[in-house]
Amino acid sequence: MADLALIFGAALAAACCVGLLGAAALRLLRGRSITVHIAVLLATTVAAVAAGVAVVAEAMFLSPHDLEVVLITVAAAAVVSLAVGWLFGRRLAAAAVWADQARERERRIEKGRRDLVAWVSHDLRTPLAGLRAMAEALEDRVVADPETVGEYHRRIRVETDRMTRLVDDLFELSRINAGALRLSLSAVPLGDVVSDALAGTAPVAAARRIRLVAADSGWPTVTASEPELSRVVGNLLLNAVRYTPEDGTVRVDAGRDGDQAWLAVADTCGGIPESDLPRLFDVAFRGEPARTPRPGNGGDEGSGGLGLAIVRGLVEAHGGRVEVRNVADGCRFVVRLPLADAPQRRTATA
Repeated sequence: MADLALIFGAALAAACCVGLLGAAALRLLRGRSITVHIAVLLATTVAAVAAGVAVVAEAMFLSPHDLEVVLITVAAAAVVSLAVGWLFGRRLAAAAVWADQARERERRIEKGRRDLVAWVSHDLRTPLAGLRAMAEALEDRVVADPETVGEYHRRIRVETDRMTRLVDDLFELSRINAGALRLSLSAVPLGDVVSDALAGTAPVAAARRIRLVAADSGWPTVTASEPELSRVVGNLLLNAVRYTPEDGTVRVDAGRDGDQAWLAVADTCGGIPESDLPRLFDVAFRGEPARTPRPGNGGDEGSGGLGLAIVRGLVEAHGGRVEVRNVADGCRFVVRLPLADAPQRRTATA
């Protein structure tokens, strides 16, 4: 019994020494990845077993041949244990990281959903309250002079149009997020789409004395769905006009870059805080200081912070990408889309 206790004590001492070294290594590597921690933990466990066996074998005064056989056997078992442990440890680490990312993504989606509901509720509640007040005033004949009645009718139409745009944006965003968007791709001259979008934005820009400047030439032809591409360009232009101070400039140009076309919309809004740039295309995000809607700048006719989120969804559905960066006196949005192939374009127009 005493011999067994001695063997146990020797093996325990050797294993504890290895375990302490492993604990120190884990402490030093506490900032590293899960895979590294699993590898160190596995190596420490196997090394502790091997050290215990080696110490006990040495203490038993085995012959050199027998000691060599024992050590080779332990080494073989250690190699297999480390290989199997490393393989499944990496899978476990990947699964843990994936699960953590999935939880984080779910939290972001849930937060985005709550923010969207809050923004939309606010944006619907405000015009609805105004509509009800004006309708009750008309119904109770509180206002009777033709000029005031006409103004109430005009404001009711304006608020109704605003809510209609908001509902349309929600429907478009839901189609994008649900993967229900079906694009009818064709060769679309980018210059024609920009021209139509400029014509639609011109009244808003003129009311605020904002100059719309577009390049005279160099407009490429892209592979896109024309209605959705028109929505992208229109949203970018309207967003630029809304946040550009009076007497500012919104510039639109385009070009080719390899097998892609690019469209840029630059404004003189004063710039966007760098911390806000990664969130600019998030649902319901409206920005801070320079891009917060100010009275009279058209921000009160916004779409609940959905315009740029729709832009990103539609561009990505086309296989492109959209990005934004600050420039000297404002910011510049760049959309990249696949170029239409010249032979295909001739065939389509034949």
